Amino acid sequence: MAEPLQVEVVSADRLVWEGHSINVIVRTTEGDIGILPRHEDFLAGLVPHAAEIVTDDGRREIVAINGGFIAVNGNRVSILTEEATMAREISGDQARRELDKLQPIIDSGDATVDDTRRYHLIQSQLKALAKTEKG
Repeated sequence: MAEPLQVEVVSADRLVWEGHSINVIVRTTEGDIGILPRHEDFLAGLVPHAAEIVTDDGRREIVAINGGFIAVNGNRVSILTEEATMAREISGDQARRELDKLQPIIDSGDATVDDTRRYHLIQSQLKALAKTEKG
């Protein structure tokens, strides 16, 4: 078996997750991509989504990401984003309430950049929760 990936998910204010992985699935601006050990080096932009990290012991870690970048260099994967939240840290009820407040603002076309950014992050959080419920 190939040496596992060393993965880190870093937001603007903290190290969100760090560990060894056998597979990382993220959504780039070009579509979904899976990263396995010995993947070719690259850098790509990320869109808001729920990233999936399969650890070397088989656990699935789901992270809500609000865009950013992924860099792969050797067996090191860095996900850099302004905001990220582990699925286990998300309150579904709170996220749905906040989305319900933001939806009319988004629909009206009067949303600020911050409103839109928050809206996309909350959508990512709800997708992360849905992935954990499926898994």
